[in-house]
Formats: sequence, structure tokens, C-alpha cells
Amino acid sequence: MRKPAGSNASAEMPITGHLQEFRKRLVTSVLFFILATSLAFYFSETLLLWIKRPLSVDLIFLSPAEAFWADMKIALFFGFLFSFPVMLYELWFFVSPGLLNKERLALFPLFTFGLVFFFGGLAFCYFVALPFALEFLISYGQNAGVLPLISVSNYVDFNLKLLLAFGLIFELPLVMVVLAQMGLLSTDFLTRNRKYAVLGAFLVAAIATPTPDIFNQILMALPLIILYEVGIITVRMFSGKKTAPSGESAEGTSV
Repeated sequence: MRKPAGSNASAEMPITGHLQEFRKRLVTSVLFFILATSLAFYFSETLLLWIKRPLSVDLIFLSPAEAFWADMKIALFFGFLFSFPVMLYELWFFVSPGLLNKERLALFPLFTFGLVFFFGGLAFCYFVALPFALEFLISYGQNAGVLPLISVSNYVDFNLKLLLAFGLIFELPLVMVVLAQMGLLSTDFLTRNRKYAVLGAFLVAAIATPTPDIFNQILMALPLIILYEVGIITVRMFSGKKTAPSGESAEGTSV
């Protein structure tokens, strides 16, 4: 017997089947994370050199285990980065069978662009924000007559927190589109409250940056403001596509 067009095989699966499927996806994600973390720890020396590239001074360690724990932090961070696409892949294949075709077509770009924006934020931080921030902060201390002796643990914490913060804030346009599609935001609302968004960008930057200096906050706030403007344009594009058919139907009925 043919199933209705809107039916899903996943909807007919018993709760135990869903739990088994979830367990399978979760175990796959965890195993891949452990594998990626182990590989990252094996190459932690190379990864540390890559992280240290924007820094112009040598690193030191202040306790016997500090270098080891710094390598562990690096391994966990890059293990998460390497396994993040796999986690999204497993999440998508767990959720997608229970969705209608139009819902799949709407959500798949969100997964894809979310991944692109996140790694775009990491790239912007590493190639643009970090070199400027480190150059400014190191020069500021040296000009004040202070010798830079930076411990490997403090530097790794500073670096990884800043990378993660930029990766997350680059998701702003995507979040704005999702909220607009849910009817919680509109282009008029976003445009009217632009000045509050600028203030909020600096507040978020002050909270998210690992140091309290204004330079790092500006480096994070400016991309956030630009992303807000990109989000307005993107929301306008999606809302235009959404409202076009209703406008056409309204014209058709008025004749």
C-alpha cells in the first residue's frame, strides 16, 4: 500500500528505535571526537607552532605540567574542530528522516552555512584579529618597559578563547535569519534598532574577549556590526522570497 505523500518512515518508528538510532549517532560522534583528539595530541607540537605563529616572542612554562596541559587543551580544541562537521552530519541524519521535504530544504542550508560561518570566524580571527591584537598588546607592554614573559598555558587560553568567540559571533547572520523565519524579527525592527545593536556589539565584545583592553573589544565589535548589517540584508532577501507568492495571489484574487 502506498504511503501518503507527507508521511515519513521515521514517524512510524517506535521510541526504542529512535533511542537506538540516537545512541548510534552519538557513539559515532564521540568515537570520532576521541580519534580526532588523539591525533591532535600526537601533532600537538606542530599545532602549538601554528598557534604561536602570530606571536613575536618566545613562550615559557612556569610549572612542570604546564606544557602538558597546554597540549591537552590544544588537542581537545582541535579534536572538536575536526569532529564538528561529523557531529553535524550525524545530527542531520538523525533529524532529517522525521522532516518533510520542504523542511529538509529549509534546514540543510542552515547546517551548511552554519559550518561555513563558524570556520570563517576562525579564519578571520587567526589571520586578521590575532596578529593585530598581539602586536598591539606586546608593543604596549614593551613600550611601558615591561619584559614579555608569556606562559604557554596563558597564551593557549587567550588564543583558543578568542578563536572560539569569533567562530560563534560569525553565526550572527544565520541566527537572525532563523529568528526572522520564526516571525520574531523583521527588517524594519532590525533597522530601527541599529544603534542598540552597535551598543550590544561592544557589550558582547567586552564579555567575550579574554582581555579587558579596548583594542581587542574593537577588533571583535567591528566584525559583529558588519555581520549585523549582513544579517539585515540576508533577512530582507529571505523575507522577500517568502512574501512574494502571497503578493502575487493577492493581485490575482483582486481582479
